[in-house]
Amino acid sequence: MSKKHVPIRSCVVCRTRRPKHELVRIVRRPDGRVELDPEQKKPGRGAYLCPQPSCWKLKAAIPRLQRALRTELDAEARAALAAWAERMQPATPADART
Repeated sequence: MSKKHVPIRSCVVCRTRRPKHELVRIVRRPDGRVELDPEQKKPGRGAYLCPQPSCWKLKAAIPRLQRALRTELDAEARAALAAWAERMQPATPADART
């Protein structure tokens, strides 16, 4: 039996190459809206980010996403990315914060 082809994509922040299903896709839809595409099925120009918290630091990620998507990110898109970034941060136990 032959192996199934696994598409490889690279993270726009750290440039790490990984299988497509391990990355989070951000898409610029044909109408110009930028949104997250966790199912990786929406039409439009896409860019990928690793699930690593360091790649979700928006100060570094937003300029690279804007370049990859060839558009400016509006406030709504930035808010959606910030909310997703919060979910990507590692959970810290309550007793470790003190």
